[in-house]
Formats: sequence, structure tokens, C-alpha cells
Amino acid sequence: MGDAENLLTGLHVLTDFLESQGNLDDNLQQLAAMSAKILNAENCSIMLLSEGEFDELSLRVCANHGALPAKAYKETMKKGEGISGHVIATGKSLLIENIDNSEFSKWARHTQDPNKSVLSSPILINSKIIGVINVNGQKQKRPFNLDDLNLLDIVALFIGKSIQVNQLQSVLRSRFAQMALVDNAGKSVENVMINAAQDPDKMAKIVAKSFYREMAKSGFGSAQIINAASEIISELTRNLDKHSKRAAKK
Repeated sequence: MGDAENLLTGLHVLTDFLESQGNLDDNLQQLAAMSAKILNAENCSIMLLSEGEFDELSLRVCANHGALPAKAYKETMKKGEGISGHVIATGKSLLIENIDNSEFSKWARHTQDPNKSVLSSPILINSKIIGVINVNGQKQKRPFNLDDLNLLDIVALFIGKSIQVNQLQSVLRSRFAQMALVDNAGKSVENVMINAAQDPDKMAKIVAKSFYREMAKSGFGSAQIINAASEIISELTRNLDKHSKRAAKK
């Protein structure tokens, strides 16, 4: 099978993946592996934006294929920092032929890898940047080129659509989330779904506030609500640890 056929097959697999109904974290892991295969790259990471303190946007690694230090899953990167932060700040894809000879040399993770070429593209949902996909380690031991960068841009579009579909499917499966969003917006479920897909961070805040109000109305006190919030944080921590251990094994 030739390169063109491999490429078309890879994109076809990504298209089919849009129908996936799995957990978002697991889906992202699969998307990272698929993307690495399509780009013929050793490593691929997917980083998504989340709101930090004072509403500062920060990037964190949500999925990875290939070599990556386990601690990377717990690190955050602000807008303008490093390669991914630069892509978020400019909104443009980035091709680096040799990271050691670039302004991003201090951000290089694979310092012992003789292949120094890196690609990075923004992930969008409805023209809004929600994250970044990075690849490095071209298996043919050559620098990435503009054709590779254009291909990664296409892959990034598929990833954005996959995330959007996953979020919508998750809301549709959750009666509580539907009720919270409809109650907040005062609109039909269909309109709420469209608005929610455009701003998942806002959707999460609405669901969280509704969760708090429902617990308070049910008679739970502050201590019980704090315990519930702590349990959510504990579940998230366990999930991050799981991905960290997975990365360490690799």
C-alpha cells in the first residue's frame, strides 16, 4: 500500500471515529495514536485549554502517544509559553525544522533524539481554539515539511470535531446535564446543545452550579457539599495518575 493510500485510510479511520461514544480521555488517547500513525511520527501529544485562576487560560496534556515524562500530565502551560502556548497565542500552526536552532530550544523534551523537527497545530471547535496537537520524531528521519503541516491541520480539524461530538453525546446521555443547561438558558434542548458545544468550559460551570444548588435544596450542608466536591477532585486525580502511569510504562 502506497503513502497516499495509507493517508486516505488513516483519514477514513478518523472519520469513523467521529461516531465513537467512549470516554473522552480514552478517545483522546486513541486519537493521539491515530494522528501519530497518519503523520508517520514517533510521538504525538494533545493539549487542551482549561481555565485557571483569574480566568487565565492554561494548557495541559490530555493524551499522548510515544515518549513523554509522566510529570508532563501534571504540568500546565500558559498562553505564549513554549511551542503550544505560541500556537494558542498566534492561532497559527507551527513548523520547526530543528528545535535546537529555534527560539523554542529550551522547551525541547526529547533532547537525545537526533530528529529535531516538530509540528504543532491548533485544535478548533466552531472557529474557537480549544487546544493544540504536537508531533515530533519523523520515522523516516527527515525534517517535517509544509505538506506534513497541512496534513496535521486536517487531522486537528478531525480531532476538534471528535471532541465536540463526544461532548454532545455525553450531555445527551446525562439527564441531569440536560436539565441544568435548559434551566440555565431557558431554551430548548436542541438550542442548548448547539450553544454548549461552542463553549464546553461554560457548560461545565453551569452543570457544577446546578449540582451545588440541587445538593443544597436536598438538605445537604456545607460539609457534605465540600465532601462531594473533594470526591470529584479525587476522581480526577486518580484519572490523571492513571494516565501518568500509562505514560511512564511507555
